[in-house]
Formats: sequence, C-alpha cells, structure tokens
Amino acid sequence: MSDFVLRAAAPADAPIILELLREFAVYEKAPFFQLNEAAIRRDMFGAACHCDLALSDSKVSGIATWFWTYKSFRAARYLFVEDLYVKPEFRGQGLGRQLLVHLGLRARQENGFLEWRVLDWNAPAVEFYKSLGAILLPEWITCRLEGAALEKLLS
Repeated sequence: MSDFVLRAAAPADAPIILELLREFAVYEKAPFFQLNEAAIRRDMFGAACHCDLALSDSKVSGIATWFWTYKSFRAARYLFVEDLYVKPEFRGQGLGRQLLVHLGLRARQENGFLEWRVLDWNAPAVEFYKSLGAILLPEWITCRLEGAALEKLLS
C-alpha cells in the first residue's frame, strides 16, 4: 500500500482537474465531455461541488468530486460522490479506499452518509464497492431531462 496525500483542490489545479476528469470520461465511455477550466474554477471549489486530489510523491494519482445533498424522508444530509477516479498506474494500492474513507469521515462529521453511482458494466468498480460492503440499489433508475426534452417540458 502506497502513501498518498489527499488535499482539497485549488483554482490553480484547474488544468490537472480537467486532465483527470477527461481521462475518467474516456474510461467511462461518456458520450460527450463539456467541462473546461472556466467551469472548474466557477463550480468546483464550493459553489456547486468540491474537489479533492490525491498525490503520490507529488504526482497526481486520483480525484474525487463531491457535493452535499439531503434525503428528506430520512432527515439526513449526505455526501454524494460525483466522480471517483484513480489513474491506472495507481490502482490496486488502496487509493480508492483511502479516498472513500476521507469522504466517509467528512460525511460522518455531519451525521450523514455516502452515496454514489457506478455504471453497471464497470465490473472492477462494482466488485471493489461490494468488497467495501456498499449496498448497490438496483431499484433506483437515474432520470434526466436535458436539451430538447427539457425545453419541451418548459414550453
């Protein structure tokens, strides 16, 4: 297990964040990627979400982006992990777990919990999350309105 340093990202990290999230989007076969440095500076330092970086010997090795949200039926605040990505050369060294522990401690401080989504085809990630004891919630389907469908609703 390697020693990783976790720290909150800063606006000067925008190019690194963009590079990591672009790599992650390619890995996830995302159909489009619109993120740019201006959006990172606008949103990822507390306005819309937060961003933490992982480093090993000063080399960027992973990223977590997250935000707070709320479950009204449970009366509970929770930390939603939007992105969790470890560069391929650092996988299998405990960094994914370390990032989740880091976020889990933050969630526990607020008497909350962690939640995230994983693509069903990403077998290594699914198995990793199961090994941590994560409960996969198959009954929930993500719904999205965007583009023409959103405009149709609003008209």
